[in-house]
Amino acid sequence: MNSDAQFYVGLAMWSQVVAAVLFIGVLVWLWVRYIQPAILAAQERANKQIAEAERHRDEAKATLDLLKNQVNGARHDAEAIRERADAQAQREYTAAVAEAKEAGERALAGAGGELQRARAAAREQLRGEMLDRALARARGEASRRVDAATNARLVDRFLGSLES
Repeated sequence: MNSDAQFYVGLAMWSQVVAAVLFIGVLVWLWVRYIQPAILAAQERANKQIAEAERHRDEAKATLDLLKNQVNGARHDAEAIRERADAQAQREYTAAVAEAKEAGERALAGAGGELQRARAAAREQLRGEMLDRALARARGEASRRVDAATNARLVDRFLGSLES
């Protein structure tokens, strides 16, 4: 009986071993058939997502660098425009001041000439008025001093000077 019991114990043990081997075989088959492809597919999807995220990150960095360069270029352009505008404003200011100065000098010279002409005209007018007054006074004095006989003698003398 001992040998029958041993046989059953051996059979039970070998049935356990065969069952374990079959179970492991089924697990390996399930692993190879379903689980490993699912894990590899998931890993591949995750790798693709990571690669896509890295590509987006690199594109974003490149875009950011490009935008920074454009901003720096725009700042530089704005500074250059401001400098040109300042220089142009300074040139226009200098030109306007010079033009105003020239116009003022021309106006001053014109006013000086006009003043001299006005003085000359005033002198001529004063001279004319003085001559008119002097002549009127001389006529009055002459008519008071010269009588008919003196007038005849002066006329004869004048006519004599004309004939000679």
